[in-house]
Amino acid sequence: QVQLVESGGGLVQAGGSLRLSCAASGRTFSMYAMGWFRQAPGKEREFVAGISRSGSSTYYADSVKGRFTISRDNAKNTVYLQMNSLKPEDTAVYYCAADWSIVVVRDTRAYDYWGQGTQVTVSS
Repeated sequence: QVQLVESGGGLVQAGGSLRLSCAASGRTFSMYAMGWFRQAPGKEREFVAGISRSGSSTYYADSVKGRFTISRDNAKNTVYLQMNSLKPEDTAVYYCAADWSIVVVRDTRAYDYWGQGTQVTVSS
């Protein structure tokens, strides 16, 4: 069992930055690939970024590539999402998720555990 708690969301102006954190419980954090997803009102939840167990491999949605950076600290059981050059279209609830897998998958159905989400609002 893994519990995930996101933090770091908020209101920011376009062009600004935010850093999201996701703290995980349990002693097996390093065995999970981790992902960040987001869901805007009226839209489906979508993949934003993913990171492998060791952190050696990262993956991004085209819409955030070059602006967002995912990282993890297995000693602290935490995964991060650094978001720069934010745009109004980045406004959404952001979720972290854990997948007991060697590879990073973009499909929400693959993930075993989810956090409660944190709101990110980017004003124009």
